[in-house]
Amino acid sequence: MLMEPALKRYFETMKGKRVAVIGLGVSNRPLVEGLLDAGIPVLACDKRQREDLGGLIEALERRGMTAALGPGYLDRLDGSDVIFRTPGLRPDVPQIERAVAAGARLTSEMEAFLDLCPCRIIAVTGSDGKTTTTTIIAGLLKAAGYRTFVGGNIGTPLLCRLDDIRPDDMVVLELSSFQLMTVRQSPGIAVVTNLAPNHLDVHKDMDEYVNAKRNIFAYQDSRDRLVLNADNEITAGFAAQARGSVTLFSRKKALNGGVYLKDRTVICGGRPVMRTDGILLPGAHNLENYMAAIAAVDGLVPDEVIREFARTFGGVAHRIELVRELDGVRYYNDSIASSPSRTTAGLRSFPHKVILIAGGYDKHIPYDGLGPEIVEHVKALLLTGDTAEKIKAATLAAPGCREGAPAIYDCADLREAVERAHALARPGDTVILSPASASFDRFKNFEERGDAFKSFVNNLK
Repeated sequence: MLMEPALKRYFETMKGKRVAVIGLGVSNRPLVEGLLDAGIPVLACDKRQREDLGGLIEALERRGMTAALGPGYLDRLDGSDVIFRTPGLRPDVPQIERAVAAGARLTSEMEAFLDLCPCRIIAVTGSDGKTTTTTIIAGLLKAAGYRTFVGGNIGTPLLCRLDDIRPDDMVVLELSSFQLMTVRQSPGIAVVTNLAPNHLDVHKDMDEYVNAKRNIFAYQDSRDRLVLNADNEITAGFAAQARGSVTLFSRKKALNGGVYLKDRTVICGGRPVMRTDGILLPGAHNLENYMAAIAAVDGLVPDEVIREFARTFGGVAHRIELVRELDGVRYYNDSIASSPSRTTAGLRSFPHKVILIAGGYDKHIPYDGLGPEIVEHVKALLLTGDTAEKIKAATLAAPGCREGAPAIYDCADLREAVERAHALARPGDTVILSPASASFDRFKNFEERGDAFKSFVNNLK
């Protein structure tokens, strides 16, 4: 692996030390390879078994790696000098705490990158909207002519790409609460989209979750910028704790110097940037994502570039993603909607009734609340998969449901549902795949399901 001096110097600081890397996922595999290329023996710890990793372990062992796998995979951390944590693992598990108490330094691929990155970083966190906001910011920067790298929860691992990154480039990161729990470096521009109870199956409580998110700006200084949602009580409260400048955004009220909505126009710093009807991506939540992105790139991206991007950006894959417009009908892929609440948000994104394709793997969750939303927002309901009967029953039981409103169709599979939707749709209609169910009855994951939907739609004549 070709390494620029900064990365090479970083790896040289570990020469002669015992380095452990926990997790052989997407972000840590390049890290392990880089360490091995630099002549540093690595202990790789992964809860999966050797046979689950498809020959990866054997290939890395031939290069000098030692593996600790399966049950007890963390039990060999004693004696480590440096431990790279995978984001999904709490930093206070007993084996890590014991190693740190004995002198090990706990870090992660992302923490090292934040320390070493030579260019400006914009980072986004929040409970909802992180991926879309991050993608919009990166798209705006690219459209304005910046060489832009995207990482964190999306994009590619960036630590071992330091050789590609120049001081005048831009990096955009999506950061989860798990990544932020132990960081001690904040980006120059930090964005918090919103905060609500989330991931409490991993975090001890809401306070720990909020404190992890707070780290995205806790180490900023007076030169830095913090972008906050003024409509969210928790994020609005962060403003008083900021060390740098604060830019607020709001969909509900006018702001002095922030980004807000007035007469269906997005205002930034007192100037009109774009009209809401110029945004291709539907939904009030996506308007908020644009406001956050505009606040983040203010002074970096011209307003005309923002307007042109918003007119053409169809969304992040599988998240109310515009797939195609055919004969005046728009087809959207919202395959990530694996729960009724997520489908409800998708349905509310459109000002008119839609043709909905729903159903999938049964997670044994109730659909009672989805029925009224379907009655209010759906003109034709096409059902397939294990949950089809549950969704149908919830719809028929909802107040206001009557024969043909919505029209309900049973389909053998997703292909038939797409073809039936095509036959029913008329110019001006919207067809959306928003299953309200997981994908595992027929697909490996929601991405595979969404890709199948897109293929069927793109093959329509």
